[in-house]
Amino acid sequence: MEILPGSVSWFLIIFPIWGSLVVPNLVAIYIITYTVYWLYKSLSVAVLALAAHFRIEAAKRFDWIGDVMVFPDWRKVQHILIIPTYKEPLGILKRTLESLVRQTFPRKRIHVVVSFEQREGESAREKARVLKSVYGSGFGSFTTTFHPDVPGEVKGKSSNSAWAAKEVVEKKLIAKRMVDPDFTTISSQDSDARLHPSYLAALTYQFLDHPDRYDKFWQGAILFYNNIWRIPAPVRALVTVSGIVHLFLLMRRDRLVNFSTYSTSLKLMRSVGYWDSDVIPEDWRIFFKTYFATGGRVEVEPIFLPVTIDAAESTSYWRTLQNKYEQVKRWAWGVSDDHYIIRNAFLADNIPIWDRVLRVVRIVEDHFLWPVNWFAITVGALLPPLLNPNFSRTVIGKTLPQVSSSILTFSLVTLLVVLFIDAKQRPARPTNVSRFRRLLQPFEMILLPVVGLFLNALPGLDAHTRLMLGKYIEYRVTEKV
Repeated sequence: MEILPGSVSWFLIIFPIWGSLVVPNLVAIYIITYTVYWLYKSLSVAVLALAAHFRIEAAKRFDWIGDVMVFPDWRKVQHILIIPTYKEPLGILKRTLESLVRQTFPRKRIHVVVSFEQREGESAREKARVLKSVYGSGFGSFTTTFHPDVPGEVKGKSSNSAWAAKEVVEKKLIAKRMVDPDFTTISSQDSDARLHPSYLAALTYQFLDHPDRYDKFWQGAILFYNNIWRIPAPVRALVTVSGIVHLFLLMRRDRLVNFSTYSTSLKLMRSVGYWDSDVIPEDWRIFFKTYFATGGRVEVEPIFLPVTIDAAESTSYWRTLQNKYEQVKRWAWGVSDDHYIIRNAFLADNIPIWDRVLRVVRIVEDHFLWPVNWFAITVGALLPPLLNPNFSRTVIGKTLPQVSSSILTFSLVTLLVVLFIDAKQRPARPTNVSRFRRLLQPFEMILLPVVGLFLNALPGLDAHTRLMLGKYIEYRVTEKV
């Protein structure tokens, strides 16, 4: 099963090469089908991301805490936020905690756990002392922990979060009856994630309002805007599009899976023993772990409020590009969970078969095709007439590049939507960025064909190939500056 994703990716990538010599007509059908599929995806992203943008703008202005107070039991609700961290700069951790200080929800019912890695050494303990002195009395509870290296664990966010939950949530917050699991949410918050001031209030409202509150995850709009004005143009173009795709996913609950920073009920997490300690990608794994454990009842609900995080950045232009490559490769390593998902989907007789089939199809589409998209839509149509002169003299051979190009031209409308939403959602231009430079930024989108290859397709193919060959990667924290 681990060989399967890479095999499919490589087959679809090289199929237009050898297929152009053997079955050129079949290759032409494949390319046209793929471009039509890409047009459908592009237009879907444009329409639904635009709808999500307007819902976010409305949610920003909504008085969430005022509506929360309508519920008679709202004062029972408490929120636990676990923030795993490794070598994060102190300034970024403070910025993250400041976003919690600014929450409209009462801070005395917010419990913060900042979980360092023991292997970071004295620098982690010094950061913990500083954070404790500044924020120690500002919340219902504020705890710093130091996750040890445990044999058999995979170093990373998942094992760190699981350890922190068991050590603090179970042994302190629940054991000392500081929280009631029936009225408590638990969030996995990236150490660079800034929550909108109304996030916890909106989460409280949705938690209390939903009849199936114990079988839900909640996901905000992940936008890479914390350092958007500092990063190089290639990375900025890529993460801008990525943010728009996240908005699109908020509107597709059938496709939405929690990512990066998310919340769920403490009762649900306790029922499955929290996060797994032997995996790298914790977000998709915890969703499907709970999905199978509950007989398919678990779903992800959107919170239409921004959660801004850092784009990959480093101390130089070249190192920033390397940093982004490694980050995308780690994200693409989520394909390592596919064997777990597909296997359990076949075995889960307590879940309707149609639901299981759709889940697997979407996994295959999102993960298996990750490295394929760029090759199919960018160079696929050029190969059959170029490699097969006889085919190039046929009607379909002559018109294939033009037909493919015409179809893909319609998908450019998505870029207009991207530019519009980005202009509205992006934080205000800092004083050190000139207006002229801001006016030039929309033209950075012309870099996407090149950026898409080197910072999306190739790291995705890298991850697939490593998994196929058994060359497992280690968790590599995205560098922050």
